[in-house]
Amino acid sequence: MISSLNLNLNRPAPISSSIKPSLSPRIAPIRTRLPPSPGFAELSVVSLSKSSISKPLHIGASLGRKESSITCGAYEADRLEPVVDGSESARKVKIGIYFATWWSLNVVFNIYNKKVLNAYPYPWLTSTLSLAAGSLIMLVSWALRIAEAPKTDLEFWKSLFPVAVAHTIGHVAATVSMSKVAVSFTHIIKSGEPAFSVLVSRFILGETFPPAVYLSLIPIIGGCGLSALTELNFNMIGFMGAMISNLAFVFRNIFSKKGMKGKSVSGMNYYACLSMLSLVILTPFAIAVEGPKMWAAGFQQALSDIGPQIVWWMAAQSVFYHLYNQVSYMSLDEISPLTFSIGNTMKRISVIVSSIIIFQTPVQPINALGAAIAVLGTFLYSQAKQ
Repeated sequence: MISSLNLNLNRPAPISSSIKPSLSPRIAPIRTRLPPSPGFAELSVVSLSKSSISKPLHIGASLGRKESSITCGAYEADRLEPVVDGSESARKVKIGIYFATWWSLNVVFNIYNKKVLNAYPYPWLTSTLSLAAGSLIMLVSWALRIAEAPKTDLEFWKSLFPVAVAHTIGHVAATVSMSKVAVSFTHIIKSGEPAFSVLVSRFILGETFPPAVYLSLIPIIGGCGLSALTELNFNMIGFMGAMISNLAFVFRNIFSKKGMKGKSVSGMNYYACLSMLSLVILTPFAIAVEGPKMWAAGFQQALSDIGPQIVWWMAAQSVFYHLYNQVSYMSLDEISPLTFSIGNTMKRISVIVSSIIIFQTPVQPINALGAAIAVLGTFLYSQAKQ
């Protein structure tokens, strides 16, 4: 009796008659195709029978061997060689091209800007023409669909307005400075911009910085001061213009960070909008300070002294001003603010050296030492901020 009970327990339970009609003796194989992907083959579901109901279902190596199970895994995944992603290398090359273009265009702009200001000393009109050229270039680019026009609204322009005011003041002040002193001297003083940034952020915005940041201001301020005291062609208007430009650009950066949060405008289009709004702000002031009569008289004098090439100089400085700023904003889309700051420091070195060579600016050893100390301090500042 016990053995009979054991035999009954080991025998598979009978299938209920209520579900027998729903089962066919053999179900046709079902084939499911997954999306094409390396390492995955077409899967088959093994034919089912009545006896398989009571037994575990295995995926076999072949359809005829139900009981031989295999381990499922990514097909030959461990034998695939890693794919080398060239996107990072391409990005580094792209940034390098941006930096080289940025510095080259900035050097060319400063050369033509100084040539124009030497022959035609009207910095307010010169600044206006720079913004007008950039605005015209971008309007034509948008109209011809060379560049995609930005999608802006009233809130965008409201947030951009204080940035444009600061940008306008900084641009005009720097141009006034270059009209009075050597290009190299203006850029040596402008290398002290980080000191203004820290002081404004500390005493107006209440921000604090690591001790290394404050220590980096010592060579910046000391180097700028030493260079200013030993400048052979020192001019107070030129010195103050560079200082005001530093302060204005610090506020421009602060307003830009606050106003552009959440805005989806590319660097190129952002600078284009900034140029247009700055042009609207600057034009009436340029007319009030200098005026068409002074511009016409000065242009006649420049034509007699220089000749028709003064027109080319004015066009070149206007176009190259926009191009170098546009490329700098495009590079800012690709790099961190720290890398941008280091690039800006290296840009000043290239401008200072090239302007001294081209314009044969007399430089005393103590003046060159002050410039080197100031630039070194700017580099240390950018490192301490990271």
